Amino acid sequence: MVGALGLLLVILFSLYLNSRAGGATPGVAAGARLRRFVAPLAAADLNAAANTDPRCDPAHPARRGLNVCDRGPLVLEFFALNARPCVRAVDALNRVAHAFAGVRFAALAAGGDRAGTRALVRSHGWRIPVAYDPTGAVGALYDVSICPMIEVAGAGGVVRGLLIGERWAGTRALRLELARLLHSGR
Repeated sequence: MVGALGLLLVILFSLYLNSRAGGATPGVAAGARLRRFVAPLAAADLNAAANTDPRCDPAHPARRGLNVCDRGPLVLEFFALNARPCVRAVDALNRVAHAFAGVRFAALAAGGDRAGTRALVRSHGWRIPVAYDPTGAVGALYDVSICPMIEVAGAGGVVRGLLIGERWAGTRALRLELARLLHSGR
């Protein structure tokens, strides 16, 4: 009975994914550029909505926001505040970030608010920049429907891979896959 229910859930999830935009997966496809946005940082004093059409000026980045423009390399995780697997994946991202010199690491609470995101950053001791998206605009821009969801981009913001699911909440698996993606094609 349990096996049949599990199989039914897998089939329903597969049908759901295939019904979305011709079977497209969430996020930005490998080979495409990250979509631009600026979202307020949870640790900053800015209580605002994210900007999904920013003027990107590398010489003058927003100091109180997470800037995703045509730069790279970047590892960006989208997470939900109340989803334990997503939060564990941010923990793992925070732990492996030091091993990748020259790579920016960041996380964005899709649909999160400043107070809740800030409290989570403090309680977990995250050192990577963590932004929040109170209206869900960035989540919609990236078609975030699953978490954890990690976009991995190389130079120029070109996506090298998309990591989805609880598997990436483990430090070892995450470190190995990031090394593979970030060091391929250099």
